[in-house]
Amino acid sequence: MEYAIDQEPAVRMAIFFGILFLMAAWELAAPRRRVEIPRLVRWSNNLGLVVLDALLVRLAFPVVAVSLAVIASENDWGFLNQFAIPGWIAIILAILALDLAIYLQHVLFHAVPALWRLHRVHHADLEFDVTTGVRFHPFEILISMAIKLLLVLALGPPAIAVLVFEVLLNGTSLFNHSNAHLPSRLDAALSLVIVTPDMHRVHHSIIPSETNSNFGFNLPWWDRMLGTYLAQPSAGHVGMTIGIEQFRTRRDLWIDRLLFQPFRGPASGYPINRNDQQPEDDK
Repeated sequence: MEYAIDQEPAVRMAIFFGILFLMAAWELAAPRRRVEIPRLVRWSNNLGLVVLDALLVRLAFPVVAVSLAVIASENDWGFLNQFAIPGWIAIILAILALDLAIYLQHVLFHAVPALWRLHRVHHADLEFDVTTGVRFHPFEILISMAIKLLLVLALGPPAIAVLVFEVLLNGTSLFNHSNAHLPSRLDAALSLVIVTPDMHRVHHSIIPSETNSNFGFNLPWWDRMLGTYLAQPSAGHVGMTIGIEQFRTRRDLWIDRLLFQPFRGPASGYPINRNDQQPEDDK
């Protein structure tokens, strides 16, 4: 475990690219939905955004979450470090707490119009595949990293728990955003313990009430427990429309448009609890 922590960047990168290539190959061999837009257009811009995000995080933060967890443990910072908890229990509690926090953060980015402007870059993709799972605006990534670091300081999780959680979060995001076909019974069974592509695809529906459901990235339990679970999209998984109303052209898929998208147009009717629950164009 200590070796894995020391090699954290290499471990995460190897697992990330391994799952990315696996899911991309699965999508090509057995797609769930028909692909309408050439992959080169979307993949080049989505993955270009990933590279930019990674560079900015490295420049903005001198320490990453795993390293901060080590520092917190050495200085007895954080809630879990105040108790003599067996290591394996601390790891499980930390992973559950971190996953719940990510769920709540995701809800927050849908509830606050200013944060939705950033998060809608993720939702404005016109297709739903593995690269959608890594398509986030740099400002959202920076805010998310700051929240994660504050959470690590407050919680005091074991470093290995943070590493496992980071790997799980990245891997499941690639998996549950993929256009890979799973037999319906297998998807239903898996969705009891992990967020599956069919479960998360509902969240990328163009219909606001469906967009504001199924917020989980890794564990599916929070949605069911907190009332945000929706079993199926109204139009079905093959017939549903992916994306949001505002940005529907292929030109909007280019990285320059993605970077400036938060500053374009209104927040529309997608943020939770807004009075205008219909898109602006429909008013």
